[in-house]
Parts: sequence; C-alpha cells; structure tokens
Amino acid sequence: MLNTDNIIRNFPILTRVIKKENSQAIEANQANGKKLVYLDNAATSQKPYSVVEAISSYYLNNNANVHRGVHTLADESTTIFETSKIKIAQFFGAKNNELIFVRNTTEAINGVAYGWGEQNINLEDVIIVSVLDHHSNIVVWQELCKRKKAKLVFVGITSEGKFDEEDFDEKLKKFSGKIKMVALPHVSNALGSTVDLKTIVKKVRDSEKQQVDKVKSQKIRILIDGAQSAPHMKINFNNLGVDFFAFSGHKMLGPMGIGGLLVREELLKSDEMRPWLFGGGMIAEVHESHTIFNDDINERFVAGTPDVASTAGLAAACEYMDNLGMDNVLKHDHELVQYALTELEKDKNIEIVGPKDETRTGSVSFIFKGAHAHDVAQVLDSEGIAVRSGHHCTMPLHTSQKWIATTRASFQVYNSKEDIDALVDGLKKVAKILL
Repeated sequence: MLNTDNIIRNFPILTRVIKKENSQAIEANQANGKKLVYLDNAATSQKPYSVVEAISSYYLNNNANVHRGVHTLADESTTIFETSKIKIAQFFGAKNNELIFVRNTTEAINGVAYGWGEQNINLEDVIIVSVLDHHSNIVVWQELCKRKKAKLVFVGITSEGKFDEEDFDEKLKKFSGKIKMVALPHVSNALGSTVDLKTIVKKVRDSEKQQVDKVKSQKIRILIDGAQSAPHMKINFNNLGVDFFAFSGHKMLGPMGIGGLLVREELLKSDEMRPWLFGGGMIAEVHESHTIFNDDINERFVAGTPDVASTAGLAAACEYMDNLGMDNVLKHDHELVQYALTELEKDKNIEIVGPKDETRTGSVSFIFKGAHAHDVAQVLDSEGIAVRSGHHCTMPLHTSQKWIATTRASFQVYNSKEDIDALVDGLKKVAKILL
C-alpha cells in the first residue's frame, strides 16, 4: 500500500481535530476533540500543499488575463494556462486539443447535450443510460429527450449491483438503428461498481455493424462519466475507444470549479461537436451579421476568461498523482475497499450494498439495520468521522432496490486501514445510541 504517513503530511486539513460545539466544528487546538477521519472522497477530495501553492502563487505573482495583453504578466499567465493544459491532457492520455475545460463533470455532460445532442438527436432517437448513473448523467438526457421527443432507455443492474451486460445486449438489439448515444458511468459513485469499458465499447461497435436499417444507420457515440474513475485509475482516453469522457478536478485532489471534457479530435474537426457557449476569445472575426469562429480547436471552446489559477491547481494535482503512480493508487484503493468490506461484514447490523469482489472501486456503501443513514452519519461525525449519507444523487438506483438511504465511506490516497478501523469503532457507538 501507499505510505500514508508521508502522504498525510502533504494535506494540512487532515491535521484537523473536530469538536462539536453548538453544532459547529471548531479549530484544532481545542480540548476533547476527535481526529478527523475523512471518508467522503467520492463527494470531494482534500488538496495537497502543491495544489494550494500553485493557486496562491498564480494570484500572488502572475495574475493577468490570457491571450489578450502583450505585457509580462499576460505572457506569464498565458504560459501557465497553456502548459497546465498540456500536463492535464497528457495525464489523461489525450491530445491537447481534445481537452475542453469546464467547471465539473455535470457541466461537461451538459456541454455534450448542447454541443452535440442538439444537432444530432432527433424524433424517436434513443439514448441509453444506466440505473447506476449519477443524476448528472440522467437529468441532462431527460431534458434533451423532452426537447427532441427522443427516448431515454435505462439498463438495469445485477443482483450483485453490477452493470447488467445481458440487459444492455437486449437494449442494443431492441433499439437497433435508433440508438444515437450510450452514456454510462465508469465507476458508480454509490456502489463502486466498475463498468468494463472494453467490453461495452465492443458491444456498441458490433451493434453498429448489425443495425437493421443500414440506410439510416449512424455511428453510436459513447460518453463516459469518469468522475469516480479519474481519481483512482490510469485513464488513457485515446485507448478507451469512447467519444466523450467527463471528469471533475475536485474529486482527484484538484480545486473545485474546474473539470474537463475530453472529446475525440475528429468530432471537433468535423464540427459534429460544436461550441455551446459563445463570446470573446473563441472568435476569429465578428461582424454585425455573422461571426467566424476560431479555426484553432484549442481556442474555439474558450468563451471568455478561463480559470487560470484552477487550471494550474489541477495540473499540480495531476502531477502529484502521477508521482505516486496511478497503478499504485488503484492498488491502494482496492486494498482499502477489500479491507473495509471484510471488517464491516463482521458487524451483524451492517448490510453491504453493491459488489464485494476486486472490481469494486473507490467506496463501500452500506445499510445500518434499524437506523437511518443520516443518523448514522451524525453519530460518526461526533467521532470525527466524515462519511456520506442519503441517495448519493442516485435516486433511481435506490428506488429500484427499495433502499431508503445508504451510508457511504469513500477513499483516497491519504486513507489507511486505521481510518477504516476508526469507522468500525464508530459504528459500535452508532449501535449503542441508535439501537
């Protein structure tokens, strides 16, 4: 496993001691507090010094608008922005011009709906999603289908909580010739289920070849919500065989307010994927009657001033994770998940939801029998343990399984088996108080 003792030193917030006073957490040097055990990483991760320093250094030393001025600060700001973008694209195995900056995964998926969907989805076309999906990969397509009178089709899950490939095969066959988009999570934020992208891509491409109506057949586009996979595993966009990949910086040690949409270059060059935000910076010429957009793909999707500081922060996060080695990060994660499953299953009050094998990534969710998830989370918070409770923005999943709510512990590189031991001990207090 990773050396978490060394890693924790890079994350100042993890030295916090949590004390409840008038329902507010107060600063670390108070008596009778509890050491922070942060297990809410699927919601957002903590940030290392290098990320915070990259952001503050930019504002303290280089702040200026990019691509506009000819003065020194403008040159420095532009250089920071462009070099940071290259680092981030390389981290994801993508070309520089295949990366479009957005605020988060949600905005990235909206960007595909508006930049691609508005011109490619028509009456009775089909978009396939999964019951595993986060609301961000459901509501966006619901709204597009309403506008276009298209059909949104859900793929179910197996009894183990995995993506149901047999159901997927049936939907591909049933709606052959009508499917325009398959939009799926790489890793479920609620169950940790990992979708086998290699298999899914092959199934989709085979389905294209077997379309009944060859005259109307069109290539099926594939979008992957990578919000929960990018923090844990090596992503090589150009090897995935998908068309779109969305991610959030704040879940992978980077700052809030910046994420990315990776788009295959050919979709950008052919104008199949178009800008969905408009303004300065993305233009070549503006006339009273029309506008000519920039031929440079790197510029065409930048409508206005980009968040240079956050871009630098995200690049620093990518560099930090690269230095750890993403293979090591994934191995560390899987060992934590398996240890958590083993320890939690010893508690007769706990019902694990989702898969229990080595494919589970990032988190462990459970039901504490006889207690609501919110109450469980509040008791754990009194012990300094931060977890997530509720639907985790996956109401269709919870409704389909008749779960009122679940509690989720999710992990990052700074978490250790000791954190899981603290969670197990905290759940003993839950039993004493709530049962």
